[in-house]
Amino acid sequence: MHNPAIVALAVLRMKKTDLVKNLEKKIKGKMQAAGVPGRFAEGAAQLPDRREQRKLDQAAGLVPFAVKLHGDLVKQLQALAEAGDGNLNALVDELLRAGLSTQPASAEAAPKPVAAKKAPAKKAPAKKAPAKKAAAKAAR
Repeated sequence: MHNPAIVALAVLRMKKTDLVKNLEKKIKGKMQAAGVPGRFAEGAAQLPDRREQRKLDQAAGLVPFAVKLHGDLVKQLQALAEAGDGNLNALVDELLRAGLSTQPASAEAAPKPVAAKKAPAKKAPAKKAPAKKAAAKAAR
């Protein structure tokens, strides 16, 4: 084997570009040794791309609807989805439909829309009336 002191001395004498080239070879070797992930291999043909998925969703009548929820609620929803079939969209759809079906359909129970508050109108500055003294001087 090689003496570590000699190897260290050889590394010190190498140019920076040579060090980068060696590092590149090392990285490429590791990448070639690793297997191809399933999403790029035979499993890639099974999943539609984003554009096709959007078309499939639109055909099914699905509409993207973003909401902001508290983190603890999101974790609870994700746990329920994992316990079921793993589909979070289907779980949220089921829960919303169940919640909306239990509420009364009367207009009194429905929340009224909140009107936006108008900013108070600024008053125009009042014009100063001429002083009586100025009017008296002008009359003389």
